[in-house]
Amino acid sequence: MDLDDWRRLSDPSRTGESSAEAVKSLREGDVGIWWVDSEVLTNDGGAVTGTFRYYQAEDEATIHEHAERAGLPATRVDRRGEPLDGE
Repeated sequence: MDLDDWRRLSDPSRTGESSAEAVKSLREGDVGIWWVDSEVLTNDGGAVTGTFRYYQAEDEATIHEHAERAGLPATRVDRRGEPLDGE
């Protein structure tokens, strides 16, 4: 799924449900993935323009498998670094 296609179909609560179902399905198959947090991005008019989703997963392939099962794009996968001093 292309990111622009997702924007046209986007409903944050619906995508959250499909994500939760995908996480549950993967975990039932003994795949290590956990949802951590999500942020919904909007424009000045309040329209949803995207989301950031944070997961703890055993590897990048797991994130892509989750996205495929949930029907969501995974346009970028980053690893969390060490926290900065003072934060």
